[in-house]
Amino acid sequence: MKELSLHLLDLIENAAEAAASRVEITITEDPARDRLRICVSDDGRGMAPDLLAGAADPFVTTRSTRAVGLGLALLASAAAQAGGRLRVSSAPGAGAQVVAEFQLSHIDRAPLGALGSTLAAAALLHPDLRLRLRHRGPGGAYQVTPPSRLRRRPLALARHIEARTAAGRRRIGSIA
Repeated sequence: MKELSLHLLDLIENAAEAAASRVEITITEDPARDRLRICVSDDGRGMAPDLLAGAADPFVTTRSTRAVGLGLALLASAAAQAGGRLRVSSAPGAGAQVVAEFQLSHIDRAPLGALGSTLAAAALLHPDLRLRLRHRGPGGAYQVTPPSRLRRRPLALARHIEARTAAGRRRIGSIA
């Protein structure tokens, strides 16, 4: 995937399929350590140890519509290409947490991309899912939580999320 935000959308979809009611996304840009860390955690049904062991294997999937699950495998590859790694932790009934780390300045690191559009799409596709984005950068932090009052007004919701995310990224000096 050309943008890391598309991996986020895939992780949110995985959480929704796992019956999650809450998804928290934390993005940390740390230029001093030359690291970009993306953490996505949910409260879904979690994974059994045997499934967790092969979570980043493209031929291990819970989907019945196809025999491959490329999402985590592609994210693991993107992280490794950019001097990072992927960690997945989960337990049955305890949700899941996916942490992808990248070398921030690595030439092969994909850009963060259209973060606001990604969050807006996820909020519109899954109106009952409580989403929260926290983004820390060199100049501070911001948070975006799609407001429930706009759930029935898709255009207003998308504009709200995109405006908050764009303003937050500018304010913190995001370089991802």
